[in-house]
Amino acid sequence: MARVLVVDDAAFMRMTIKKMIESDGYVVAGEAQNGVEAVQKYMELQPDAVLLDITMPAMNGVDALKRIKEFDPKAKVIICSAMGQQAMVAQAVQSGAKDFIVKPFEKDRLIAALKRVLG
Repeated sequence: MARVLVVDDAAFMRMTIKKMIESDGYVVAGEAQNGVEAVQKYMELQPDAVLLDITMPAMNGVDALKRIKEFDPKAKVIICSAMGQQAMVAQAVQSGAKDFIVKPFEKDRLIAALKRVLG
């Protein structure tokens, strides 16, 4: 099954996402709590997909997305954002995000986004 990198600055959100996707058969390849870690983990683990928060310390999700896409233009990244971040979501999509989901999200929406992005 597909390997997914889960990136969010909130440990609770990472744990929630991890439970949601593992219960559907996905494997959590790794976790990161900021954009800098996300880029490092992506390079190290080369997962099949990334669930990437936008608002994080050290480096935000849009900048992390750009770095990941520089390293791997075929990277499959889904942006997770809170309500009211439409401008950053638009910037993320322009920077190569394959999809975005708005927090709080339902498990079905998350799994549907993963299935669509992973084909």
